[in-house]
Amino acid sequence: MSNFMQYLVSGLSTGSIYALVALGLALIYRSTRILNFAHGDITTAGTFFAFMLIGYELPFIVTFVLALLFGAGLAMAFYFCVLIPAQRREANQLSQIILTLGLGLIIQGLVAYFGGTEPQDFPFPLSDIKIYTFGTVVISQLSLGTIGVGLVACVLLYLLVQKTRLGLAMRGTSENLPAAQTLGIPTRQILALSWGLAALLGVLAGLFLAPTFLLDPFFMLEPFLKGFAAAILGGLNSLPGAIAGGVIIGVSESLAGGYISVAFKNTLAFLIIILVLLVRPEGLLGKEFKERV
Repeated sequence: MSNFMQYLVSGLSTGSIYALVALGLALIYRSTRILNFAHGDITTAGTFFAFMLIGYELPFIVTFVLALLFGAGLAMAFYFCVLIPAQRREANQLSQIILTLGLGLIIQGLVAYFGGTEPQDFPFPLSDIKIYTFGTVVISQLSLGTIGVGLVACVLLYLLVQKTRLGLAMRGTSENLPAAQTLGIPTRQILALSWGLAALLGVLAGLFLAPTFLLDPFFMLEPFLKGFAAAILGGLNSLPGAIAGGVIIGVSESLAGGYISVAFKNTLAFLIIILVLLVRPEGLLGKEFKERV
């Protein structure tokens, strides 16, 4: 039982990262019907930006906030400067998805040029070595912080989307764009905000993941794929589904690594997705897709 609890706590920490990545993907998909394949690369850019600022010896909280804003600004700039002009030229959905792939490749090249390709340690105020003991469960300071930040981010996002006028505008825009425009909602600004908020969540995940990984231009590739899998598992148009998918994959990986084999845990995530989608194609908590009019 003690081993099970240890694996569970470890899985919750990893699942928190996956959930943050999945939330960003779901936010963009439910509002614009676009799969953002640059999400992981925007996260990498924001994390490298934080790494560069650390070299100037700024207070970490300032570095932290500036990195989040940098990622959000990058995503919003892409929406305003690339996607909107493409939509004016009647680019279809596939073309817009390909544009996100192009953005990802551009970011990879720029990060490699300015940040280098050699893996680097990422200084962080929370330690992965300092541990706390709760009964038979041992958890690092960083893992505890990751779970806490993931929980706070999910609660704040829920309050924003469900309890504010801005959230109402976001929901209205995602569900019926023409009706939202008729009501005077600034839909382009709302959609840009969704892109920015998604990137902010991604960079938040990257900042808490970087201390356990060596930082390089591709360090977010696997977490992005797992976050993408979590979003599909929970339902691409469901924010609660993204959270549930992230936690399920994180805990399942941890249990599989502990009881079966570490080599099997990466396979398990995608095996779960295949099984769920065969039974429920829209995901665990997703709704059947309806084309916007």
